[in-house]
Amino acid sequence: QLQLVESGGGLVQPGGSLTLACTASGFNLNYYAFGWFRQAPGKEREGVSCITSSGGSTTYADSVKGRFTISRDTAKRTVYLQMNSLKPEDSAVYYCAADYEYLCTILHGNDYDYWGQGTQVTVSS
Repeated sequence: QLQLVESGGGLVQPGGSLTLACTASGFNLNYYAFGWFRQAPGKEREGVSCITSSGGSTTYADSVKGRFTISRDTAKRTVYLQMNSLKPEDSAVYYCAADYEYLCTILHGNDYDYWGQGTQVTVSS
């Protein structure tokens, strides 16, 4: 069964860090690009970061560039999003998604084939 499961969300103070993990099962990760998206209450879904199927190229939204890092570990079947210097505006439900493509995009979430259930990130003092 094809499945993506996110973990690592939680409550963190401004300036703090969290690492999200997306563990995949039921398909060969080598053929899939991965993306992280987020959605805050009352706002549209936003692409945060993505990584190509080879892991050789990454893309970041301007709002997170320099603070977030995406990576993948094929042996562990996991994609990570390291988030540093978190701000209250980073609060949202974060979703992992997989796309049967070499390249990746953070502009077109509808291109992605599989989605996780999401994990809540709250940045607050």
